[in-house]
Amino acid sequence: MADRLQAAVSRLSEVSLGEETVAARGGASLPSVESLTRIVALVKDIVFPGFFDKRLAVGDIRRCVVGMAVEQLSQMLKVQIARGLAFGTNSSEQDMAGRAEELTLGFIERLGEIKRLLYTDVDAMLHNDPAVKSSGEVIFCYPMVQAMVHYRTAHELLVMGVPVIPRIISELAHSLTGIDIHPGATIGDHFCIDHGTGIVIGETCVIGSRVMLYQGVTLGAKSFSRGDDGMLLNVPRHPIIEDNVTIYSNASVLGRITIGHDTVIGGNVWLTHSVAPGSVILQSRALSMSFTDGAGI
Repeated sequence: MADRLQAAVSRLSEVSLGEETVAARGGASLPSVESLTRIVALVKDIVFPGFFDKRLAVGDIRRCVVGMAVEQLSQMLKVQIARGLAFGTNSSEQDMAGRAEELTLGFIERLGEIKRLLYTDVDAMLHNDPAVKSSGEVIFCYPMVQAMVHYRTAHELLVMGVPVIPRIISELAHSLTGIDIHPGATIGDHFCIDHGTGIVIGETCVIGSRVMLYQGVTLGAKSFSRGDDGMLLNVPRHPIIEDNVTIYSNASVLGRITIGHDTVIGGNVWLTHSVAPGSVILQSRALSMSFTDGAGI
């Protein structure tokens, strides 16, 4: 048994053909999923003080609690950003330390806008679901909030030029909520997701303000373009959803099409063409048919 185990170890220790195609890691450690999970939790503590941190955030204590969270966030984030910048290069974390610190400070300065957008999302949920009793219930209980904290954090980092880490953060939300939002998507204010399970929003999707999605909605690509070398091109390929659009459960909206403002798309619709503002897109009505003695099929 020992000989066979040693032989297996020898084979597995060799660099495989698949590994040769993977970009070099260089001298840096990989980003830490555990640390990034904590980083998003700190963002939630800062944006929604008193909800997810057990310490009361009232009066003079509030500034202290928020300040401690910001300090911890900045220390953890700059390490992870340095690792992200070094990922797939021949650089080390130390090489990227200065750039990582600058990006971290930039992200901290953008937290105010992230907070503003997240509170508009909470407000949208409050005014679109009669089951909601308060905005506090939305913050504490709704998976949409978890998904949008991850998305809005990841999106800002991506816009700032941080590699890899935004994808990790978005996949953490996907695992937790079943809501899959690529950090490259652009989403306006007062965005609302009801239930949420199974929602997919692609990388080049552009979503306006006051848009509401129900569970199972896919905003995806219809096809993929390839270059002369056969490699996929990263070109706009997902829908543009204008303001005040509602898309009901399990609808699939595919391709670089435009859904005009104030449109309603019904459940289970398959849509691959643009529609004018104010449209109502529904399935064809079901046909009721009866057969005699097996005839008619």
